[in-house]
Amino acid sequence: MRLVLIDSFNENRMQFYPLVLGRPLWELRCGMTSLEEKLVARIKPDSVVYFVPEYMAGYYKTQTDKPVNDLKALKGEDLIIVDPRIKADSMDLPKKSQVGLSEEGQVLYARMTKEDSKKISADNIEQFLAEAKGVLPNVSCTAPTWQYTWDLVLANPAQLTKDFKTAGRSGIEGNIEEPSAIRGSKKDVYVGPKAKLHPMVVLDAENGPIYIDEGVEIHPFSRIEGPCYIGRKSIILGAKCREGNSIGPMCRIGGEVEESIIHGYSNKYHDGFLGHSYVGEWVNLGALTTNSDLKNDYSNVSVMLDGTRSIDTGSTKVGSLIGDHAKTSIGTLLNTGSYVGAMALIMATGKPLPKHIPSFGWFIEGNVTKGFGKRTLYGTAKTAMGRRGCEWTAETEAMWDAVFEITSDVRKKAIQKGRRRLLT
Repeated sequence: MRLVLIDSFNENRMQFYPLVLGRPLWELRCGMTSLEEKLVARIKPDSVVYFVPEYMAGYYKTQTDKPVNDLKALKGEDLIIVDPRIKADSMDLPKKSQVGLSEEGQVLYARMTKEDSKKISADNIEQFLAEAKGVLPNVSCTAPTWQYTWDLVLANPAQLTKDFKTAGRSGIEGNIEEPSAIRGSKKDVYVGPKAKLHPMVVLDAENGPIYIDEGVEIHPFSRIEGPCYIGRKSIILGAKCREGNSIGPMCRIGGEVEESIIHGYSNKYHDGFLGHSYVGEWVNLGALTTNSDLKNDYSNVSVMLDGTRSIDTGSTKVGSLIGDHAKTSIGTLLNTGSYVGAMALIMATGKPLPKHIPSFGWFIEGNVTKGFGKRTLYGTAKTAMGRRGCEWTAETEAMWDAVFEITSDVRKKAIQKGRRRLLT
């Protein structure tokens, strides 16, 4: 059976901005693994193919050896087509051909034989799904779905515990230098090959498991509380890693971090607090950058995904959503429920920032501006990636050019608002 993962350009994916501006939905993470890895583990397909928004296709083809946006891949095999928002733990594989619909009538999955797929002629994946919906029996899909990025953050501690159990690993394969301390059961701790824990490191697994992946280095006076996952070749620098963190690979983490998901190649090298947040790739949080994840009145946190419409998260604990390649200066203070767009550059003001900073926005002296433009941001990204042995390619730039256009309306409104403020 072939698994077909579909990330269509629609309102649903916009609910996961800014984290999906530069990646498909299935690369979002919760616990130790991505949404794709969870679906593959659940379904156990023979092969996987992808359908991404067209602006992302050229770039994503350079990131995988699997078919991308190739309609021919829908022929010749039994198919299970899945919206990656479906929670894998709750998905049962249908045994017969059918289309599973949400309450709103959206296709969440489609199970079809290769004979079924022969009956469908389409020019794009959206048309293919519409045809399938008309040809195959329609059923109600009751499997829960991820709705917003903060859902992943709030579910992360429990998912880490599940994923540790699924991984089935414990014990010390790397090197722990003495003196050190492991609290709780050693069965709830795994230290991977070539990992190096310096003296004076505490692993506290009393309230959840700790998985330290291959090549991780943890410096003295770090405290790691479970449940926690630290990805390959990340460096922890005297940090207080509170419970519920998924970090890395290739991150540099200092200060205090709690219940946050941090994608690869991002830095929080210095002191400062990060809590209940989702951070993309290639982010750099300057020294003493700190976010709030709890309002003083303990009311529910709201988030503005588009800069205007406030969405109640239903939770009292939500920190920041920070897009790929965002940069903050020293002393940046992020508000509760902050949205920091991809490629945003922030200079601290000495007080909490506005709750929405648009993608490619330069936040300078309290206002969103054009700054020195996207070419300067690209140059910084190219330099940062080169330092980690990664390449800024023509395909990468083409995708971010498209993101620049996709996010232009929201950014222009923020810039105009800043200009009006300067004139008053």
